[in-house]
Amino acid sequence: MDKKKIMVVDDEKSLTDMLKLMLEKTGKYEILTENKGAQALAAAMLFKPDMLLLDVMMPDMDGGDVAKQIKNNEETKDIRVVFLTAAVTREEVGRTGSDMGGYPFIAKPVSMELLLGYIEKNLEE
Repeated sequence: MDKKKIMVVDDEKSLTDMLKLMLEKTGKYEILTENKGAQALAAAMLFKPDMLLLDVMMPDMDGGDVAKQIKNNEETKDIRVVFLTAAVTREEVGRTGSDMGGYPFIAKPVSMELLLGYIEKNLEE
């Protein structure tokens, strides 16, 4: 079975390190982390992930701008973008996640169980 590639972009290095560790432990995913939004497009062009887990609020570049760059680039436009955000709570979105600017999003802090279920569901579609 080919491992799916997931790129995690978040300015909190401790979060990206933890997600990389947890997701790789499943044996199903190859993970690349990036802690600067401004470098996300270049990294995505090299790594070619199936899914991008993207923080919304980052100091150097807003997640919405990163998503726009990804979608406006011929090489990366088909990557699934999912926002991870602390800007809304799980109570506000319910347990299923929702849309933000046309992209699905998951509220932080996210449980690994919820995140894995979401990733599996969305990478199979």
